[in-house]
Amino acid sequence: MVVPESQDKMYYPLNDLQKDAHVPDFNSYLALYQKSLENPEAFWKEVADEFFWKKPATAPMLQYNFDVTKGSVYVKYMEGAKTNMCYNVLDRHVREGSLGEKVAYYWEGNSPDHQMAITYSQLLSHVCRCANVLNGSNLCYIVSIYLPMIPELVYTMLACARIGAVHSIVFAGFSCESLCERILSASTCSSLCLLSDGVYRGEKLINLKQIATEALEKCRERGSASVTKCLVIKHHALKTKSGAVMIRFMSLICSLLLWCIQTPWDSQCDVWWDEAMRDSSEECEPEWLDAEDPLFILYTSGSTGKPKGVLHTVAGYLLYTSMTFKYVFDHHHDDVYWCTADIGWITGHSYITYGPLANGATSVLFEGIPVHPHVGRFWEVIEKYKVTKFYTAPTAIRLLMKYGREPLQKYDLSSLRILGTVGEPINPEAWQWYYEVVGQSRCPIVDTFWQTETVRNKKLTTEVYLTLNPKLIFQTFPFFGVEPTILNEHGEELEGEAEGYLVFRRPWPGIMRTVFKNHERFENTYFKKFPGFYVTGDGCRRDKDGYYWITGRIDDMLNVSGHLMSTAEVEAALTEHAAVAEAAVVSRPHKVKGESLYCFVTLKDSREFSHTLVDELKRLVREKIGPIATPDFIQNAPALPKTRSGKIMRRILRQIARNDKDLGDLSTLADPKVVEVLFSQRYEAAA
Repeated sequence: MVVPESQDKMYYPLNDLQKDAHVPDFNSYLALYQKSLENPEAFWKEVADEFFWKKPATAPMLQYNFDVTKGSVYVKYMEGAKTNMCYNVLDRHVREGSLGEKVAYYWEGNSPDHQMAITYSQLLSHVCRCANVLNGSNLCYIVSIYLPMIPELVYTMLACARIGAVHSIVFAGFSCESLCERILSASTCSSLCLLSDGVYRGEKLINLKQIATEALEKCRERGSASVTKCLVIKHHALKTKSGAVMIRFMSLICSLLLWCIQTPWDSQCDVWWDEAMRDSSEECEPEWLDAEDPLFILYTSGSTGKPKGVLHTVAGYLLYTSMTFKYVFDHHHDDVYWCTADIGWITGHSYITYGPLANGATSVLFEGIPVHPHVGRFWEVIEKYKVTKFYTAPTAIRLLMKYGREPLQKYDLSSLRILGTVGEPINPEAWQWYYEVVGQSRCPIVDTFWQTETVRNKKLTTEVYLTLNPKLIFQTFPFFGVEPTILNEHGEELEGEAEGYLVFRRPWPGIMRTVFKNHERFENTYFKKFPGFYVTGDGCRRDKDGYYWITGRIDDMLNVSGHLMSTAEVEAALTEHAAVAEAAVVSRPHKVKGESLYCFVTLKDSREFSHTLVDELKRLVREKIGPIATPDFIQNAPALPKTRSGKIMRRILRQIARNDKDLGDLSTLADPKVVEVLFSQRYEAAA
């Protein structure tokens, strides 16, 4: 693994971070971690005692089977207990606590002129009104939500949680085919869809209603007419500078909007949100649910590109998101926290909605993009709300790095205390820039690893509040309750310094329970390869000091002439070159070596792709990793195929490297045209 040259340099954050931390030192972490493994009953009961339970559990805290040879795989936490997620993240603060007037969200729209502050009391009121509307809609089991990052997205998901409906949020950048597929998955029990008329992403207007209408038409063509009502939100709001008043452009503006973007309308199915909410009561009693009742379904793409409906349950998700948010970000009452993800992804579910609200946090809810209307938008928002904890993706960091330090120097970032990264491994250059330029060399960086299936299973330990060595950029200790191990291809456990498959020996509250309507796929995907273990699909290396390094998806591991290596390691080396903005490495079959390295590189502005550059890149990788890692092919990639959450689709890159045009589902791609460009430039790849 490539690390910065200043490997032995120590980074010391502000002293008060250590003094006030929930886990102030490494020994404290070890004590809590050991308790979570040796006495999980007592450990999780202490966490559960912070929340409200209508009825206590009637079974042991944890019951599970991870071994497919011993029967069906299952996980149960607090079986028999009854509670309600919405009550615990709202009513508990407003009616039992004193946080009613505390700001829950500062909403920042696509335009800096659109903003509002929402207190916990106001949030509870909106959620109850929405819950009453949903209750009166004769809905079945699952509510499909197709909304941008607006307050109504939070209202509707919490309203579902309040009445016991299961929400299925579809990222509002997905295509009609992608939306259709997710609705069809719940076709036996979905009767309601919530969506917006349209949304601006930067300067681009997206007609969400048109996309949803086409999706529902596709559903009917395929024999399903399960959605009988669509609640449509008029997403054109303007806030006063104080953020206290919300002025909606009503009938005239909405009529103009319908005309401008040609919004289709079905009077038998479509209902305006404002009309449905107008007379709805602000009081709604919560439905008391079993601990293991479903909370939501969220779809994630597998290696084949076929989405899986990951199902999470009420109590386990409440316990785990609340605890991970508190400890990973060292949350305190006066923090202003900002996660730049979209709620359409698991990061947003966990660390924009449920985790922060369970802790009574104040968060920024951001609709916009990093470079609109200017490249300093992130830094402007941090200054505006005095953000203390900032959580974003390496993709965003690399994007903003291109514009240098100047945009940041216009804003006061002194409020920042802790930085976080999520979504993919961060390369050394981006980490260094994030630490030195954004964090001004004083903010620890919490690098996190998670899956849609597992919420969050590793973090940098509490050492981040003491000292932060560049060695820790890529490595970590497990979070409480998580017991990782490393297996080889034969399922044998590897001790000491080793590299292989990352698996987990036991569950924790926030792990998925099944693949919706396909438990067999759940077992085959995660438990069949190594019975008795949850298989993450990620490669991992444990060093001599016991630190775990995530090396990337196992599909992204290369076996070159019998040598196993991580594509992330090669990518990190490539991006150290001054000309390279981003890199992605995949395998390509080789008659002699078994596999060879095929590299895609995106160059920085004004840099040219040439044979000289290719030679320099090969030499750099050889020097950083070794001759065995020398790339066989390096292709110029003006852009890389990414999902809308910023993840590189290496499955597609592998097919491009092999010149295989049978690409399967491309609906999750932010820009499918990138694929055509990369295929057209294959001949330019330099061997």
